[in-house]
Amino acid sequence: MKRFKYIKPNNKQCKHDPFVVRDDKFNDSKLSGTYRAKWAEDAYFENYSEMETVGNNFNYKILIVFASFLFLAMFVLLAKSAYLQIMHGEYYYELAEGNRIRIERVEARRGVIYDRERRALVRNQANFMLYFIPADMPDEKEERKRIFKIIENISGNISMSELQEKYAQVEPGSLESYRPLFVIDKISYEPAIKLMLEADIWPGVILTNKTKRFYPVYDLFDEYEAEKNSRHSLSHIIGYTGKINDIELEQYGDEYLLIDYIGKMGIEYFWENELRGQSGKKHIEVDALGKEKKIIRQIEPVDGHNLLLSIDIRQQLELEKILSKQLEKIDKTKGIAILLDPNNGEVIAMVSLPAYNNNLFAQGISQEDYKILINHADKPLFNRAISGEYPSGSTIKPVWLAAALEERIVSENTKFLSIGGISIGQWFFPDWRAGGHGMVDARRAIAESVNTYFYNIGGGYKDFQGLGVDRLSVYGELFGLGKQTGIDLAGEASGFLPNREWKEEYKGESWYIGDTYHFAIGQGDLLTTPLQVAMFTSVFANGGKLYRPHFIKEILTGADQSFGESNNAPVREDFIAPYNIHVVREGMRQAVTAGSARSLQTVPAKVAGKTGTAQWSSKHDTHAWFTGFAPYDDPELVITILIEEGGGGDVTAVPVAREYLEWYFGEYKKE
Repeated sequence: MKRFKYIKPNNKQCKHDPFVVRDDKFNDSKLSGTYRAKWAEDAYFENYSEMETVGNNFNYKILIVFASFLFLAMFVLLAKSAYLQIMHGEYYYELAEGNRIRIERVEARRGVIYDRERRALVRNQANFMLYFIPADMPDEKEERKRIFKIIENISGNISMSELQEKYAQVEPGSLESYRPLFVIDKISYEPAIKLMLEADIWPGVILTNKTKRFYPVYDLFDEYEAEKNSRHSLSHIIGYTGKINDIELEQYGDEYLLIDYIGKMGIEYFWENELRGQSGKKHIEVDALGKEKKIIRQIEPVDGHNLLLSIDIRQQLELEKILSKQLEKIDKTKGIAILLDPNNGEVIAMVSLPAYNNNLFAQGISQEDYKILINHADKPLFNRAISGEYPSGSTIKPVWLAAALEERIVSENTKFLSIGGISIGQWFFPDWRAGGHGMVDARRAIAESVNTYFYNIGGGYKDFQGLGVDRLSVYGELFGLGKQTGIDLAGEASGFLPNREWKEEYKGESWYIGDTYHFAIGQGDLLTTPLQVAMFTSVFANGGKLYRPHFIKEILTGADQSFGESNNAPVREDFIAPYNIHVVREGMRQAVTAGSARSLQTVPAKVAGKTGTAQWSSKHDTHAWFTGFAPYDDPELVITILIEEGGGGDVTAVPVAREYLEWYFGEYKKE
């Protein structure tokens, strides 16, 4: 193929055109048309077969490979940028800012808890705490060891190996390394001052003052000072605070840090959100040691709410004292006593013995003391008043009488003959009195706790049709049995109302008439909590209203101004006719004037009540019950007593109620 080349002509060759096209055999005759200088398209050949191509050799495959590589590199670069800036942008931003600007929380004051007379049941005390900011600590291992050794020597209660282990929990350079890492708290004053001086020049080591709780209950009254090392029944109600653990931290998320304290039990736990307040924030600039250099911006904290309880600490301590004395007298260790206001469900006192000292937990319990508590046979950490489940014994009989009257199974004048019990085939169901009680009507059946009467109205006998297990369960639920009452404490039990389906499914047995008879006298599989017994007693005291029991009377601001009152509306009312309530009340009054609780006649106010003796084991003594209210004509108190394995309710439970009510309507009222 012929190649044409462009050559620059000399001035002689072409005066006007800067370029001409030549070849070795150039012939003007072969060129036709008009030629214009600098325009290649004016040059053409007559014969296309002789047409020549002008161009350069180039491999386009190399260009494609290069472009693909360039595109891939750009894609990787953009993807990495998106990963760093979008997906993890906040993390790296905080990591960078953490070297210069920090956000510290300003702890809010935890709310105070008062009794109904505004006596403080808790105090906030200074608590020195040491923690690390791992990112600020020295990189040199030897320098860290030197700091750990000094901390070990000054504090006296944490070893160097423990400090190293804590530090190793956080990955260097991570976001967590800029967050506080708890080391030790409850440091006494002198070591705290020494550590404060040292920590001021140590990078990443902070000594701070966080409040801890102290419960000065027994300091309120000199007369109960001697009790403060033994009982502490209020601990089950107030509870305590403690340092947050990993599980709680995961549950509550960013609301807390590992150096925070949180309600663990009782009111402190249940009302945590109200008590803790709202933390403030402080934006600070730090120096090379991680110490605060200046405050950039600050949001003030909001103090926690104060709580006004329905508890009267004076009545609580007196009831605790009386119950403790009775337990010692009969050589028993476990007992419950509850005081309620029947007109609104407020809990005035709640004693569960044995108890524990919540100050041990709030101040930092030792492993030895904790093992003693959890391994104790009587389970002092267990609040029997709301979590214990027991057969109700005869305290349930007012409920079944109200149900029978409401269903018109009997009237107030219906009588049954008690000859010592009833027989069904080979089975005999006894009265508690040998030989029986003779002809018994509704009021006397309550007053003398006549089993035969309740066998009849519960399960029927011969031609008489009783309520039956289904209606017993229905009315049990109406009076609050078989489910939680809704009290503002965690750990409440539901009790248990048995039925046919349950027995067939879980025991593989049919429901027999004997099961109904046991149900009707508070035995068998029926289980109640002491609080449930106190609540259904309130229904008869107040004329037919079932309330939700509660401890909070009023929520206050941090400045003790009213913020909100508790809802005292009844959960249920008018489910039993007023006259039927009246009949049951009269029966409970007769229990005091002529029945099983006659010793209560010494109380300087009219009392109505019901005793109970509950079998629960063939090897142990029966549980002793009493539940009642006073004054009879205008009730202001419901009192429920249970002594585990106490024997007869009239023998061991009634004396506790009597001594307390004598004090209340005597000395206390005079004060």
